[in-house]
Amino acid sequence: MLVKMSTETNGPGRNSDEAFMRRALDLATATYAMASPNPQVGCVLVRDGVIVSEGAHIYDAKDHAEIVALKQARARGVDPAGTTAYVTLEPCSHHGRTGPCADALVAAGIARCVVATGDPNPLVHGGGIEKLRAAGIPVAVGVLQAEARQLNDAFAHTIQTGRPFVTLKAALSVDGRLAPPLEEREPGRPFWLTGPAAREEVQRIRHASDAILSGIGTVLADDPAMTDRTGLPRRRPLLRVVLDTHLRIPLDSKLVRSAEKDLLVLCADNAPSKKAAQLEAYGVEVVRIPREAGRHSLPAVLDLLAGRKLLSVLLEAGSILNGAFLTQHLVDKAVLMYAETELGPNALPFAAGIPSPFHLQQMLQRVETRQFGPDVCVSGYLHDPWSL
Repeated sequence: MLVKMSTETNGPGRNSDEAFMRRALDLATATYAMASPNPQVGCVLVRDGVIVSEGAHIYDAKDHAEIVALKQARARGVDPAGTTAYVTLEPCSHHGRTGPCADALVAAGIARCVVATGDPNPLVHGGGIEKLRAAGIPVAVGVLQAEARQLNDAFAHTIQTGRPFVTLKAALSVDGRLAPPLEEREPGRPFWLTGPAAREEVQRIRHASDAILSGIGTVLADDPAMTDRTGLPRRRPLLRVVLDTHLRIPLDSKLVRSAEKDLLVLCADNAPSKKAAQLEAYGVEVVRIPREAGRHSLPAVLDLLAGRKLLSVLLEAGSILNGAFLTQHLVDKAVLMYAETELGPNALPFAAGIPSPFHLQQMLQRVETRQFGPDVCVSGYLHDPWSL
């Protein structure tokens, strides 16, 4: 079915370009957890103000968004020649799992191409746009660029640095604390600071992540499940990663009891072999990694995850691990959820070695503040993944 969209201008005007690109972005956004380790990309083909076909990239289906849209047009009996292609990411120009999408668009005879943002992949960057222009196809670049880039922050970071994009998420009291002192808490039970709306947003963030990482201290204190509970489809499970030097993780913990080849426990070389064997019998993967100054080498952890083609890691941890990632400059984005509760100076600090989350906020770029029920979310970047 062809889709007529309401626009304020006819032809290739800025308003109509934004409207059609918005649809392409919606298609790309719907592929969370389905495209990684590739970028999320959407494409629509338009003729005379009417969407004639559309597509998005799903990793397991192989075809890139442009190819999906071209195939859909032809399946509907529509010749894509003369259409305008709206693509959220520069069409690829190299041979990978598939052939170059730029070549396919040229062969299809499209009349014009609108691209939200260039591809950060050094193998592509600028090459796809150049191919289209060399074929006499006008190309407009930068329509809804900020939105398109945010969608693929993790891909941009990983393709340039070789390491996953790390987002630190923390639920905090209004005075910037993580939780009451351990002696005031019931062991093995999570302490909820934020309300249902904020926790629902955290689940959305988990769904958009390839892995979630925490430390053994948090596991022992909270007995968390660390799962994606959105119910939305994933092409591979959310990998749950625990840093546990001496393998203290309880065999009856929620993590171990629910392990289905989605729990990775990282320990030291001298961790007990018997405990490792017990964990492996429960379906837990145990990997020994190097230590630095008696602690896990965090760069080695990220390199290990990168080797598994994971683009994004969500850090949900306690003071020590938060501080270690921050002081080693390994956090790329922070998401801080503030509740109205005040915990006082004796409560657990946000991050060891960091004066307070308010100090961290002063370092953030592109800060965004949102409200989730009574809770306030402050997020921002420590590193711009598109300007590395």
